[in-house]
Amino acid sequence: MIRKAFVMSVHPGHEAEYEKRHNPIWPELEQALRDHGVSNYSIFLHPETNQLFAYAEIESESQWARIAETDVCRRWWREMSELMPANPDGSPVTAGLKEVFHMD
Repeated sequence: MIRKAFVMSVHPGHEAEYEKRHNPIWPELEQALRDHGVSNYSIFLHPETNQLFAYAEIESESQWARIAETDVCRRWWREMSELMPANPDGSPVTAGLKEVFHMD
């Protein structure tokens, strides 16, 4: 199991809609995540900066990367692109984080 953390952001004024669209996420998206080895996935919002902190446990980086190739993921990205900064392919702008400490 790999612990993966990254940051994103949500456009000001769209925080409530971002949260609404995640509660719950589409069942087919949740299934795609699970089918690609993702578990224990959480996203947190810093309300003063609109920064999102995401944490997930994944089985492999290659499985994680293949999620982006699924139709449901591409549809989700299109749905979310109005709420957050997005790359030209529609994926959210993210920055990976380096783990510097862990305690079980």
